[in-house]
Amino acid sequence: MTQTSPTSQPGQPVGPTTGELVSRLSEDMSRLIRDELRLAQAEMTTKAKHAGIGVGLFGTAGLIAFYAGGVLIATAILALALVLDAWLAALIVGVVLLAAAGVAGLVGKKQVDQATPPVPTEAVESVQRDIDAVKKGRHR
Repeated sequence: MTQTSPTSQPGQPVGPTTGELVSRLSEDMSRLIRDELRLAQAEMTTKAKHAGIGVGLFGTAGLIAFYAGGVLIATAILALALVLDAWLAALIVGVVLLAAAGVAGLVGKKQVDQATPPVPTEAVESVQRDIDAVKKGRHR
């Protein structure tokens, strides 16, 4: 048996009303958004785990490299100790390391000075030019 509404022709099926369709659409959109957010959360959790492991391995590599550097410094001291007194070999290597640290510090300071102030000055100037252009255009 086919349902009919008071305004429909007999024999024609009655579909969902506009209100019902809007309600279904709203429910479906809400469900879709929730599902997409859950998927994004799961994906980000997986990526965060991989990033955490990667950062830990980078830290481990840095620590091993640090110890390797110490071994190479000791090797340089021992090699110089073959031709000089041990204290003089250690002093020479220490002075060379301090000089390298000083150069690295100066280069680093120069880089930091170039980065200050930490404001995107070119972008701010560009926005200011845009604002000025809009103001001039508005007064015409």
